[in-house]
Amino acid sequence: MLPMELFYKTHEYLVEHVNSPVERELMREIDWSHRLIGIKGSRGVGKTTFLLKYAKEKFGTSRECLYINLNHLCFTDKTLAQFAQEFAAQGGKTLLIDQVFKYPNWSEELRYCYDNIPQLNIVFTGSSVMRLKEDNPYLADVVHSYNLRGFSFREYLNLFTNANIKALTLEELLKNHQQIAEEITQKINPFDYFDAYLQHGFYPFFLEKRNFSENLLKTMNMMMEVDILLIKQIEPAYLTKIRKLLYMLVKDAPCTPNVSKLSQAISTSRATVVNYIKYLSDARLINVLYEEGESFPKKPAKVYMHNPNLMQVVGEENLNSQSLAETFFCNALFKDHTVTKGEKGVHFVIDGEYSFKVGTIKYRKKETNIIYAEDNIMIGRENVVPLWMFGLLY
Repeated sequence: MLPMELFYKTHEYLVEHVNSPVERELMREIDWSHRLIGIKGSRGVGKTTFLLKYAKEKFGTSRECLYINLNHLCFTDKTLAQFAQEFAAQGGKTLLIDQVFKYPNWSEELRYCYDNIPQLNIVFTGSSVMRLKEDNPYLADVVHSYNLRGFSFREYLNLFTNANIKALTLEELLKNHQQIAEEITQKINPFDYFDAYLQHGFYPFFLEKRNFSENLLKTMNMMMEVDILLIKQIEPAYLTKIRKLLYMLVKDAPCTPNVSKLSQAISTSRATVVNYIKYLSDARLINVLYEEGESFPKKPAKVYMHNPNLMQVVGEENLNSQSLAETFFCNALFKDHTVTKGEKGVHFVIDGEYSFKVGTIKYRKKETNIIYAEDNIMIGRENVVPLWMFGLLY
């Protein structure tokens, strides 16, 4: 069988057997008319499934679309550009490329395809660590980059309840949260699902019949061993330092990192510690907050685990409802908003405009400039918004 036929056969099998019970919001956000689309995301969020779902919905069994994984040994002998030209010559119109960063000179060859095969659309996936525009002169002016995240609480609810809840903007939520909550809670009880989401709902592989905690730990290690070391071209000998740094941050998270103490603990410079923290953030293992008006390479003002699922697996010793609430809120807002550390009495400032206090709140100040994202309430009022509703933002 010819190599191209093998790829078609694999494509047909994968598309036929793809299991994607939730309509991901990103599927509607992408402008699929662009000729070069990059979809970034951390390991475990479902990038491969996302590509195959798109192929199934848009093309069915048509040979105009083909999924390939650049891990295939064929690409040690044939270049990506040669393969793309052969595919286009056979009538191919959309090439879906997985694991692009494992292929040498991938950005140069994608640019060659863009310039020389104008009838071909290319959609590729890559690690969240990749910087497709900032550090990539070959693609900066032609690629359209998107980020695929793990399941939102909204997507998780829709999976288990078929409620078909629509994504909200932050402005819609703050303005109409009481009415929206009343409409949703007439149909379902969000608290029947919220704790389970915090435990295992962010990563779609909870749908697989495997031990979730073990799978997530393996995924975390792959983020460090492959995504960070390979893409950032760091010597493998430094992996131990990165792992130890992550553990020190995790066991105290949420925390204000003491960079001097961390640099001593892993025997490296303060500047390297700050760089490593940035890499862990890019890999979606942690979320880093700065003081308003500051950014990398400044020292972070606060570090959170990227999402509550990671806390459940790694940070069980210090797990508490307040930390989970803050981590959930931070992760939900990071997608489309600038999240900075708040002043005294305020956990977060969003877009330099909204001040939030998060969690189980015993005392509320009378000032109206603070919004309370309150845990353990089903329906809010005025400036008191149920915490679970921030999971409806994507």
